[in-house]
Amino acid sequence: MAMPRKLKDLNLFTNGDDWKGEIATVTPPKLQRNMVEYRGGGMQGPIEIDMGLQKLEMSFVVAGFAAEHFKNWGTHIADTDTLRFRGSYESDETGEVRAVEITCRGRYSNIDMGDAKLGEDTQHTITASLNYYRLVDNGKELIEVDIINNICKVDGVDRLAERRRALGMA
Repeated sequence: MAMPRKLKDLNLFTNGDDWKGEIATVTPPKLQRNMVEYRGGGMQGPIEIDMGLQKLEMSFVVAGFAAEHFKNWGTHIADTDTLRFRGSYESDETGEVRAVEITCRGRYSNIDMGDAKLGEDTQHTITASLNYYRLVDNGKELIEVDIINNICKVDGVDRLAERRRALGMA
């Protein structure tokens, strides 16, 4: 039998505040490379060349009104907000529980207060533009991206170390 690990519970911390019981959903950053098509002379077809990382964003939905999220909106500091997602993924096959943690830094770029309608649920969707991302699975770092410092570690290997050295940044 092969059963997938499923998210059974989650929590979100923003700037040290614990949103247990108030966080409705979290949309982790999409890890996407910026690929450009290239076809040179003597090539029978195009290939894609990796030109770096696409913009990182993370969003979350808070149930009800959450005034704490408004205090940093519009800041001029690139890493004002720290977001830390904790997920409990469980296998129905083995019962194993894995802790998955995503830590991000950036600043809020959008606060959508949704619809305010009497007698209905209210939610706020907050989106952060990110400059730092770290993914840890059960204590093992899988990915760390620090855009400002030009770091991209995947499974412990910094894929930009040679580039930083070539630029005199190491």
